[in-house]
Amino acid sequence: FRTEDMNQPFLTHNPELLELIAPQLDAELRQQQADDGLEPQVKTILKKLLAGHRPRLEDVARELGTSARTLQRRLLDEGMSFHSLVEEARRELAKHYLLQSSLELNETAYLLGYEDPNSFIRAFHRWEGASPGEWRSTRARNATVSIN
Repeated sequence: FRTEDMNQPFLTHNPELLELIAPQLDAELRQQQADDGLEPQVKTILKKLLAGHRPRLEDVARELGTSARTLQRRLLDEGMSFHSLVEEARRELAKHYLLQSSLELNETAYLLGYEDPNSFIRAFHRWEGASPGEWRSTRARNATVSIN
């Protein structure tokens, strides 16, 4: 990626959608901050920051009240990388959004910090071995079968 690309605004910015999901994300953040582990705290903050943005290590460090270098060192000490935690947070949120809502794929992609829905679809396929639409349909069919 080029540095200039990082400064481009999201074309699909949706403040109404952000208002809709912000209370849930704030509640998750408070719940996770009670946990002592660094990983759940970072992932909860990432989930909050993902909504329409690319999360940065510096932003997460600020939320935790530490420096970016200290956070990076602590993550490495625990055998984690910031990038892998971003991917895990995106994967968890993607599955949540696909199961719990009727959001369209482009809205889900935006909420996960992807500018392009195709990037989200490729990432989801890499994580789950199926497209988001196929994954959602399979889960819906399985839920219907278990109810009957």
